[in-house]
Amino acid sequence: MSAKLEGDLAEYKSANADLERRLAEALAERDEAEAQKAAMAEVLEVINSSSGDPAPVFNAMLEKAMTLCGASFGELRTYDGERFLLAATYGVPAAYTEYYSRQIQADTVPALVLLVFSVANE
Repeated sequence: MSAKLEGDLAEYKSANADLERRLAEALAERDEAEAQKAAMAEVLEVINSSSGDPAPVFNAMLEKAMTLCGASFGELRTYDGERFLLAATYGVPAAYTEYYSRQIQADTVPALVLLVFSVANE
């Protein structure tokens, strides 16, 4: 095979590999967006079926967020203007929940941190 043909073949293989990589990235983005939409729909369903009790809604929100993030455990806290109150936990040991069920002063935790995850590195 001539050098030109070999060069053209290498260029086509490189372009094909780039297209395959871009397709895989686009499919992964689509799958992530679909998973997020499905999780939101499930949380909205829980909201619609709850009769004013926020506990099932908080549990569903935390569970779906953890699934999307691949987290091993997490907690959701609400803020009452002064303190962060434990609203839901998922996948945490009972001793952790018992210890951290106390109120946390707002000045000890950044105000925007309401959902805490620990991602498993397995």
